[in-house]
Amino acid sequence: MNGEVIGPAGPTTATRMDKFTDTMLQNTGILGMIGKAERGEATIKSIKKHQASYLIAVGGAAYLISKSIKKAKKIAFEEMGMEAIYEFEVKDMPVTVAVDSQGENIHAIFNNLLDR
Repeated sequence: MNGEVIGPAGPTTATRMDKFTDTMLQNTGILGMIGKAERGEATIKSIKKHQASYLIAVGGAAYLISKSIKKAKKIAFEEMGMEAIYEFEVKDMPVTVAVDSQGENIHAIFNNLLDR
């Protein structure tokens, strides 16, 4: 990987992880998750309950994202390969906070602006 900490690190569509999110947040102490796409209402409530956050990254930017990862450690589900849960130390990662620890959700905010 030519001195890279990790290979390409593209985001996955996070909604497919919604059914596992509350369990992961409750049992792991995860502070934030990175993915792409909007999260479901129950997941947003879970993020708020556990004071976590959800960050969105641009799909197709895996190489750019990987350059911001300074350290990587698998912390759960190692047998799942690329689907394992990692802890990253990052610098200048190009992500946007989509759901903050208070449950504020940029997708809902944007939709409300469109409805005006």
